[in-house]
Amino acid sequence: MELLRTLTPLFTAQRLPVRCVQLRLNSSQRRRDDFRGHMSSGPNFQDFIRGLPHSQRSAEEHLTEPHDYLSEDLHMGNSRKVYFETYGCQMNVSDTQIAWSILQKKGYQRTASLNEADVVLLVTCSIREKAEQTIWNRLQQLTAMKRKRVKSQTPMKIGILGCMAERLKTELLEREKLVDVLAGPDAYRDLPRLLTVADGGQQASNVLLSLEETYADVMPVHHAPRGNSAFVSIMRGCDNMCSYCIVPFTRGRERSRPVGSVLEEIRVLSDQGVKEVTLLGQNVNSYRDTSQESFCDSAPTKLSRGFKTVYHSKRGGLRFSDLLDQVSRIDPDMRIRFTSPHPKDFPDEVLHLIADRANICKQIHLPAQSGSNRVLQAMRRGYTREAYLDLVDNIKKIIPDVSLSSDFISGFCGETEDDHQQTLSLIRAVGFNVGFLFAYSMRKKTHAFHRLNDDVPAEVKQRRLAECIDVFREEALKVNAALVGSTQLVLVEGDSKRSAEDLCGRTDGNMKVIFPKEDVPGRNAESSKAPISAGDYVLVQISSASSQSLRGRALGHSRLRDAVPGLRPGDLVTLGTAMTENS
Repeated sequence: MELLRTLTPLFTAQRLPVRCVQLRLNSSQRRRDDFRGHMSSGPNFQDFIRGLPHSQRSAEEHLTEPHDYLSEDLHMGNSRKVYFETYGCQMNVSDTQIAWSILQKKGYQRTASLNEADVVLLVTCSIREKAEQTIWNRLQQLTAMKRKRVKSQTPMKIGILGCMAERLKTELLEREKLVDVLAGPDAYRDLPRLLTVADGGQQASNVLLSLEETYADVMPVHHAPRGNSAFVSIMRGCDNMCSYCIVPFTRGRERSRPVGSVLEEIRVLSDQGVKEVTLLGQNVNSYRDTSQESFCDSAPTKLSRGFKTVYHSKRGGLRFSDLLDQVSRIDPDMRIRFTSPHPKDFPDEVLHLIADRANICKQIHLPAQSGSNRVLQAMRRGYTREAYLDLVDNIKKIIPDVSLSSDFISGFCGETEDDHQQTLSLIRAVGFNVGFLFAYSMRKKTHAFHRLNDDVPAEVKQRRLAECIDVFREEALKVNAALVGSTQLVLVEGDSKRSAEDLCGRTDGNMKVIFPKEDVPGRNAESSKAPISAGDYVLVQISSASSQSLRGRALGHSRLRDAVPGLRPGDLVTLGTAMTENS
């Protein structure tokens, strides 16, 4: 016993450091496990509500603040090269610019060569089945390319961004393991973390929709060819819940970017020499900025006469007319367009503002979708054929030289031959010069998917679509032919795709104009001749027209502020008159 009492302290002394080392190892292991868990799962609810409200943070604070779940040095790009492919609408072009802005700040580089890319990001569309199938086919091609890469190269990571990531998240992650990263439209801020997770060999996904995210504090990196036009997102999401449409489920609820943020971006673009800005939103003229308390009065939203919504009337906020007014004052030589609007949000004050401001284009996109009251009701569009035609009449009365474009869906659920004929008659009655026409493609989650039957055969859809396109072209030709002999102010885009001897540009009404590449007089009648470059405004006399474009000859250089207002078809304005009136 005495021997045991003598030896016990020795054993105890030996065990104590061993026990301490073991505890330290366990603690270190736990920290590593916790870190890996946080990195995979991303931020939690506390991370989102910590600190100042989103609207009070500056761009630099929001993009660079440290996160507990991922150390700052691990989500840097380290000069890895990113290649973007953008599909679908103009909002996806804007989203690409936002995503690139976020990644650029983290040290990524952009490449125009797919072969050089370490990261390939597809910004996707889900509006129709064909659009999604295009992405599936592209993923197969990219995956084959990824597998062929030699082991000495950096492994390629493939990411899906935007609406398809939101709609098909589970299928995209599980189907043949084609995708490394998924980021929904409201998750682009999380891209650096997602790519870091993917570098660790795991698939990474964030498809959470937000009630507030507008990326107001992210200055997009505009990457437009020739840099003469730009898209500026002013709102996101849609509350209309049309029965055929997937957008509310992939883009979320409507929320508008603060007016100050929009104006700041457009001022920057003006300083860079951009000549045309298109304001973007899924429902752009539903814009309603409630970011400041002073904006939030009790005045209800004004709608077009005869239109209604599926939701209760919204109150307060700076409206689209307020924003359009301020935007148009920034630069008198910058054209302002907007898309895509809803017909319900064209109260008279918006129309009068368009008519009064020379730099707001006299072109309105007015999606009709159908000419049949029965189909419009099934689509939950909130208006009748009669209300739509009354709106068209009101627009043409206030803006006499307006150009109208539209969207139509052929073969919607339950559409009869009579419904189809009513759509054709509406196209003839209005006289659009541009149209976007598609056969109906049912989307899961929509009201139509749950409540209606996709009962129009595919061949009937295609036949009706072809008939709509034919009528559309007939009417567009009439509208464009009426411009022959007129002089149009054209913003030059660059060389014509069909001939290096020609230039192309667009009129105020968004019609493409082709004209010979030749030197023309400057803005004053006595000026010597000068070449025409992309980004120039030129006066072009129209000599011929088709359903899709105009042809003519440039008369001379001009400016938007110098354009002669109210040119009518058939008015032949000579260069001297056009130039000297404002010289």
